[in-house]
Amino acid sequence: MSLADELHRIFDADRTMRQAESALLRPESSNELVALLARQTEEALVLADRAEAVMRLERLADLCAQVHGPEMTDALIAILSDSEPRVRVAAGEALRDVGFERYAEVARGIERALDRGDQGLAMCELPWVLAEIAEPSALPLLRRFLDHPSAEVVAAAIEALSQLQDPESVADLQRFTDDKRIVTIEDFEDETKTTLGELAREALEVLG
Repeated sequence: MSLADELHRIFDADRTMRQAESALLRPESSNELVALLARQTEEALVLADRAEAVMRLERLADLCAQVHGPEMTDALIAILSDSEPRVRVAAGEALRDVGFERYAEVARGIERALDRGDQGLAMCELPWVLAEIAEPSALPLLRRFLDHPSAEVVAAAIEALSQLQDPESVADLQRFTDDKRIVTIEDFEDETKTTLGELAREALEVLG
């Protein structure tokens, strides 16, 4: 098969996928589709074949973002806890996009995760989602992350508050200026150790 043939196979596959997605997302199938996507997400998260799981979860993140309902937000948060960074990026971007259009759905989903006492990787990612959406009600939600038992989650919330730059968060950050818990901060491919106190003082400097 020639290179041109291979390229046209890609075109054909892309066309087929778009047609299948359009048929899947037809409005009259919404209730059945919500149940299907939720079930498929649960199954993909425990697949032994990680390559297959990553492929499915990336696609499911995109599909869940296009369907309304609390189950879809919960599914996206579950995907956001996957160990594969590519999958978390896909889920985080999907949640951010949903948040720009339907913020209440995302906020309520985050509240449910906090109420459940979730400990997954998503809890370190959700503060960033809130900071990027930057709705006025982001601060009360981020305050709840500051009370999380995991120091890494608290660190993510402090960094998100630094990005949000809400003057009302000063008192929240001052609570941690002497906190000596050590956390790991990832910056692209680098990792550095610091304390919550140092992070809080840096965030306060940003806020002026």
